Amino acid sequence: MLKNILYRKFMDLPLRAKFLLSFFLVIFFGGILILTIGTRIEHKTIFSLAQAKVRHDLAAAWMVYNERLNDIRDIVLLNSNRESLQKALLNNQKDVLLSYLNRVREQFRLDILTLTDSQGRVICRPSQPEKWGDDKSHDPFIRRSLQGQIVVGTDVVSREDLLLESPELAKQAFIRVVPTPKAAPQTEEVEERGMLLKASAPLIDNQGKIIGVLYGAILLNNNFEIVDRVKEIVYKGEKYRGIDIGTATIFLYDLRISTNVLEADGKRAIGTRVSREVRQAVLVEGQSWVDRAFVVRDWYITAYEPIRDIEGQIIGILYVGMLERPYIDLRNKVMLTFTGMAGLSAVILLIILFLITSSIIHPIKSLAEATKKIANGDLNHKVVIPYRDEIGELAQSFNQMTENLKKANQKLLQWGKTLEKRVAERTRELKEAQDSLIQSAKLASLGKMAAGVAHEINNPLTSILLNTHLLLESLEPDDPRHESLEMIAEETTRCASIVKGLLEFARQSPPKKMETDINSLILNTVQLLENQAAFQNIEIKKNLASDIPPLKVDSNKLKQVFWNMMINAAEAMPRGGTLTITTRLSSDKRHVEIIFADTGIGIPGKNIPKLFDPFFTTKVSGTGLGLAVSYGIIKQHKGNIRVESQVGKGSTFIISLPLEKGDRQQGGDHEQK
Repeated sequence: MLKNILYRKFMDLPLRAKFLLSFFLVIFFGGILILTIGTRIEHKTIFSLAQAKVRHDLAAAWMVYNERLNDIRDIVLLNSNRESLQKALLNNQKDVLLSYLNRVREQFRLDILTLTDSQGRVICRPSQPEKWGDDKSHDPFIRRSLQGQIVVGTDVVSREDLLLESPELAKQAFIRVVPTPKAAPQTEEVEERGMLLKASAPLIDNQGKIIGVLYGAILLNNNFEIVDRVKEIVYKGEKYRGIDIGTATIFLYDLRISTNVLEADGKRAIGTRVSREVRQAVLVEGQSWVDRAFVVRDWYITAYEPIRDIEGQIIGILYVGMLERPYIDLRNKVMLTFTGMAGLSAVILLIILFLITSSIIHPIKSLAEATKKIANGDLNHKVVIPYRDEIGELAQSFNQMTENLKKANQKLLQWGKTLEKRVAERTRELKEAQDSLIQSAKLASLGKMAAGVAHEINNPLTSILLNTHLLLESLEPDDPRHESLEMIAEETTRCASIVKGLLEFARQSPPKKMETDINSLILNTVQLLENQAAFQNIEIKKNLASDIPPLKVDSNKLKQVFWNMMINAAEAMPRGGTLTITTRLSSDKRHVEIIFADTGIGIPGKNIPKLFDPFFTTKVSGTGLGLAVSYGIIKQHKGNIRVESQVGKGSTFIISLPLEKGDRQQGGDHEQK
């Protein structure tokens, strides 16, 4: 009954009022629905992106953590293999051992570097020389190394063990537990145990007998090196309203022992504890936690993972987190802006609707009747309104519209003929846009891979470089092997630079340009490669133009490109052949062209468009990165690479690098001479 009454009253309203009221209700309820759904979608999207980023940040934190562990392992392993150390141990030269180990400990910033005998008893402790003879055979690191293993990992030791190593370490490890909101009930007032990054390695004599164990460690309690490095690498020190956006923490069980999370007074939150929910998930259940969490005094979007000792027991937590407040403020700002725009749009729509209804209410029937006739095909019908106001103009426009419909009907036929051509053009544009998106995705994939490559290769390169320098120290300056070892050290350093360059390329870092002689750079690359086994049956011809001016380029990156080109050419000529390297100025004197032409097996035409795609390779053991990295480097120099190839006859790679204005003039002067 009430429904019918309301409906009748609505229908009795003036036409203008019905229009306005109807549109107002649609806009009002539709706006509320859209705002509700939009808020949920935006919140979910923003926080999903934030959680994805914090997962990536945690992976970077683990990389820094494990990198420091590997540094300790390498230091311990390299020194355990030193013949002088083994000889001093066998001859019981304690003064020599103390002097050597103390020097190594200070040089590599180790808190602990201790030597035991073959029974696990300490015989040399540089940090506290008077403390020796204690039995370490019960230590799982020492026990495994006495069995011949190289052991690296995280360990928790008692205050008594720290006092044996150094009273200063015991003092550094001491932390007073601070009551923390949302943490589990507090059971201890102080923490005196220490968390160590630790490595041990056996000393093995020439007969293969284990004569002792060398172990080294750094104490993480009140040591902020790792967490601050994570903050520097991942978050770049960015702040929001005076508060650090990103933080990192190392927990001993649920206690913060190394952190850059700050308390209200600006001090590091050492001694505070993790929240109850995170403790249950990570320490008790052994799971990762990626969610919002309350950290000391604010909410963060966090990622936690358990730290385990070498026996698999959970002894702590590694954490990274981003302040939640910027994301909340961003969400609120976007929704407030969206709400304001929606409200303004609704007001404008209602005003426009009011004006429109005012101008069409009276002649609406005439117009409706006219539209019916026109809809039935009567394009000759005219609307006659005897007024010269806006309605009269509308009538004239309506009549003009019918006239235009006649003309449009004729043009429609002609338009249909050209439609197919325009569709084809649009399809081509969409294809180009799609190709651009695919290339971006490939470069993103290359960026992720590059980070992993840099991490995995840098460690063995460091070991090679350290061993090379050790060998150089042991040789006389006039030893014929001295020059070869220096080249190994130089090229190992260059390899590390190439790995770094790959990571910089994936991140689109700009090249470090300086004036470089391209011909000399090519000759240097050839000299490094021509004596390798792959080039024994290959004749290298060099046609290097003398009028090539110096170019402002990144010589290391270009050397990597030339290296890749020559290696690819050699692999294309497994039975030998000729590699011709040519430099020249382009015909318009605006570019320098470097040409690598081989007489190899050639490239099928279907593969040429994919040569510079990341991960595309036809080799069984190839990675498909050489040409992709080379292509990116040349593009960074605003150059270009093109390929010409015939199957069975060989391939030609033409690199074109632009000359700056001064370089062009210099090149022209050379040519005139």
